[in-house]
Amino acid sequence: MQIYKKFLLDLIRNYIIGSGVAVIVVGGVIISTTLTISDVEMVRIFFIMISSLCVMMYAEFLMFRRHMKPIRMMLEQEKPDIATIREAYLQTHRFPALSVKRILGPHFLGLSIPAIAMASSAIAMGWLSLPAYYIGLAGIGAILIASMHALLEFFSTAQAIRAVLVHIRQVGQRLHGEDVSLDGRVIVSIQRKFQLSAFLIGTMPLFLFSLATQIRLISHSSDLTADYWKWAGIILLLGVGFSSLGARMLTRDIQQPISDLHRAMKEVQAGDLQVRASDLYSDEFSRLVAGFNHMVKGLEAREQMNNQLLQSYYATLAAALDARDAYTAGHSTRVAQYSLMIGRAVALSETELDLLNKTALLHDIGKIGVRDDVLLKESRLTDEEFEKIKLHPVLGESILKQIEPAEAMAPLLPGVRSHHERYDGKGYPDGLQGQDIPEFGRIIAVADAFDAMTSDRPYRKGMAVEKALAILADGKGTQWDPRFAQAFMDVYKP
Repeated sequence: MQIYKKFLLDLIRNYIIGSGVAVIVVGGVIISTTLTISDVEMVRIFFIMISSLCVMMYAEFLMFRRHMKPIRMMLEQEKPDIATIREAYLQTHRFPALSVKRILGPHFLGLSIPAIAMASSAIAMGWLSLPAYYIGLAGIGAILIASMHALLEFFSTAQAIRAVLVHIRQVGQRLHGEDVSLDGRVIVSIQRKFQLSAFLIGTMPLFLFSLATQIRLISHSSDLTADYWKWAGIILLLGVGFSSLGARMLTRDIQQPISDLHRAMKEVQAGDLQVRASDLYSDEFSRLVAGFNHMVKGLEAREQMNNQLLQSYYATLAAALDARDAYTAGHSTRVAQYSLMIGRAVALSETELDLLNKTALLHDIGKIGVRDDVLLKESRLTDEEFEKIKLHPVLGESILKQIEPAEAMAPLLPGVRSHHERYDGKGYPDGLQGQDIPEFGRIIAVADAFDAMTSDRPYRKGMAVEKALAILADGKGTQWDPRFAQAFMDVYKP
């Protein structure tokens, strides 16, 4: 596939550039400018370097092929499954860190071990007139050069993977309808990335300069070596300290706004749309924070509008139900008001009160399924007709179960089904008793009974409030939950 070939070419190009800069240019320049040796010996040294590079490239190729396998498998398949896509996506994100491991592993060892072995043999056979301890200095230099190459490779690979990541996400969306992502997983933290990068950038030139100067001094006069390291050691110590401090300060300066945004995002995810990210920054993070806050304001405004529409929806359903019978007009709204009075009296939370209000508005929604000749009958119901009326809690639950999303209706179902249960277990439809009756059902039962007693019916006038309250008092612990009945009597004001 074209995307795979391009990705491979980008990686190879970046590798050649990184190797050329770090190994050939830097290493070659140091060797050619610091060592005082004959042209023949210089050629032999470069032969050793080229031979070691061949070993290094072969060792690294083996590991590179293994690292590429999940990505290659996915990109070469016409219709990969979702597990293959996810593994390729994760492996692609890992690739910059894996490139560092390849350079500090087979890259470094594949270069240094053969080079040390060949250089030692050349010195032993007299092909190189260099002190043996130069090999140790060369090993230190190899570590520095490998670190420089790893830094270049990490950031160049991080750029190269972007097109592949976009392609993998598109494939996942097209074939499986899934938006593949890391879902917040951190592969390489910003703290580690910035601290190591800033440290290497700050200290690499110092170490290379010190190492090259040491070789140069030794080749001219060993008397200067001791004095050299007195001041060179101090400069190195200061350089390392300053680089470490600068890396730490830079990392903290970047981590702080990211932490603030992440905290705010978690609060938004938890449902708090009042939260705002701290706008305390004067760099590009200022724009990021401002954009985040504007987004949250937009979500808050939309949430308020949705809530208003939803409340209107529930109220409209209740009004449409009550409109079937002129004598019960406003019943659902009044029951909701009475239920909220009880809920506030017993200190329900705002979330619980909102759900209670919606449940009470729709508590009689099942009566839509009752025939008009039964529901609107102006005389007393027969036993058979009353049995049909008694089906409305179950019908109401069944109707609400058809509304999507199901999770939005789920908290309302228990109260709708159980609002005609009695505290003594003689109610319907399930004959539940006491605390087994859902809380909303017990609250709405009190509110529903009070409104039914005080409202006019075709076959009777509504009773006086005082009498209805007395009936509630008599029915505490038998027909109604004593706590909720008493709470209503305490707060109701005629």
